[in-house]
Amino acid sequence: MISLRFWAPKAARARAGAVSRANQRVFRGPLNTTSTRSNHTTGGTDSNDSPALRSSNPQGNGFGTSERAMAISAAVGLSAAVAYFWSNSHALAADAPSKAELQANAAAPGKGKFISYQEVQKHNKADDCWIIVKGKVYDVTDFLKSHPGGSGLIIANSGQDVTAIYERTHTTAFLQTMLKPENHLGPVDPESMPKKTYIKTDDERRIEEARKNMPPLSAMVNLKDIEDAAKNVLSSAAWCYYASSSEDENSHLNNLASFKRYWFRPRVLREVGEIDMSTTFLGIPTSLPIFISPAAQAGLGHPLGEVNLTRGAGRTGIVQGISSNASCSVDEVAEACTEGQPLVFQLYLAKDRAASERILKHVEELGYRAVMFTVDTPALGKRELDRKSKVVASGMEVGNVAASMAPYFDSNIGWKDVVWLRKKTNLPIILKGVQTVEDVEIAAEYGVDGVLLSNHGGRQLDFAPAAIDVLYELRQKRPDLIDKMEIYVDGGVRRGTDVLKALCLGAKGVGLGRPFLYANGAYGEEGVVRVVQILAEEIGIGMRLLGVRSLAELRPEMVQAIDARVNKSQ
Repeated sequence: MISLRFWAPKAARARAGAVSRANQRVFRGPLNTTSTRSNHTTGGTDSNDSPALRSSNPQGNGFGTSERAMAISAAVGLSAAVAYFWSNSHALAADAPSKAELQANAAAPGKGKFISYQEVQKHNKADDCWIIVKGKVYDVTDFLKSHPGGSGLIIANSGQDVTAIYERTHTTAFLQTMLKPENHLGPVDPESMPKKTYIKTDDERRIEEARKNMPPLSAMVNLKDIEDAAKNVLSSAAWCYYASSSEDENSHLNNLASFKRYWFRPRVLREVGEIDMSTTFLGIPTSLPIFISPAAQAGLGHPLGEVNLTRGAGRTGIVQGISSNASCSVDEVAEACTEGQPLVFQLYLAKDRAASERILKHVEELGYRAVMFTVDTPALGKRELDRKSKVVASGMEVGNVAASMAPYFDSNIGWKDVVWLRKKTNLPIILKGVQTVEDVEIAAEYGVDGVLLSNHGGRQLDFAPAAIDVLYELRQKRPDLIDKMEIYVDGGVRRGTDVLKALCLGAKGVGLGRPFLYANGAYGEEGVVRVVQILAEEIGIGMRLLGVRSLAELRPEMVQAIDARVNKSQ
């Protein structure tokens, strides 16, 4: 077991030492095995034309990152004591309790700096229900009736540490969003926690063996290689959540096939020795015409979650979208940024508009640069692979990952909410999930700054149109709207040529979601960087072979729509 001294401020080291010693018997390997293996796995021969893509970055020394890794580690088998230390090192350093305070807490449980585990155990009934999640105690009595997964599972585990169960299906922000401040009771005393011997599951043993045989990152030549590597090493729950799409998966499969319906008309003898792949995103300079689409639960694949994506985006100079259902908080993501790094917040408008207003104000204060308002989720799509990934705990089923997010969705959102949103934020607004030319026209009338043509990665309505097809129709029917606002697309993008086709038809930028989640799950931060490197290489080669030196030279006449039947005969 590694020493925790490196991570802790001096004021917290004494208590950290006690926590560390208390767990000596529990651990059989280093605490940061996953993040160390993943974030240091890189191909030394990788290169790219862009200096930004070759730059290196230390693993980070901010406590926002180390806290995140340690807190999530509790969900994969670390004891609650160490989970507590990792998720509360700031509090320990700033306000470490004295011996007298600990004695006072023992005499009056729940009133001092810490709440003892023995006190939590007393609150184990439907009318008096406490739980421990990542070292903190919550009163969930009033929440039982509104829990998306029902009250039975919570009651069955009341008065206990439920971190492992919680992390499988909930985001970090879930409790903060769903519980009132007075229901956040405080930290549990780590010294009072029972010592448990962790037994690996079959899935964890499978992952451990798969990790030993992983190909090096330098062997990843395209995004499909990274996806294949991720499938082998991700947990079953993570893979089922990331890969799932709605019903018979027609929308998702069509997304992947859609770009094959558009072929290039390249020009030759154009002197393309020097090319420029840079562009802007709502006026924000970006090194490439790609961005990380907001996608939930990066923490299912890697302990550092969205922080890895943030670091990778910062190193490569691209924009990152942050999901409302991210594993990391908006603060943790902001802390991981390089100076001036642009972040875009994706908003699911909550039924409680006041809650949405608070988060909008907060991300604005943190320096986020725009809001992506998701408009294609008045209901949750039937994601069958994710549904089949339910985990049995205490004789009951734990709801699938997507279902745990249902409280975020409001079925009554309408165009009136675009007006509301404009009043509540000064940030630029992009509507995410527009799927018809008609709705692009209405969006323009409401004065939004951009639209993201998207069918949610094929995870919402089955048989929804692919974004590139909607873009093509928009180019044919209303090219003036492409000049009036910025048009973005995502869904099914797996090659640099896919990006170039969209740009030829008028897209300002192209988003990718799953490829970054897969890369993060398999290789951590370095995997995120590798995705950008691969796409940069393919975009650069494609530009030269198309005969353009800058993205501004891409034109609609450089792409033609080809009937799908032509592709089948080739």
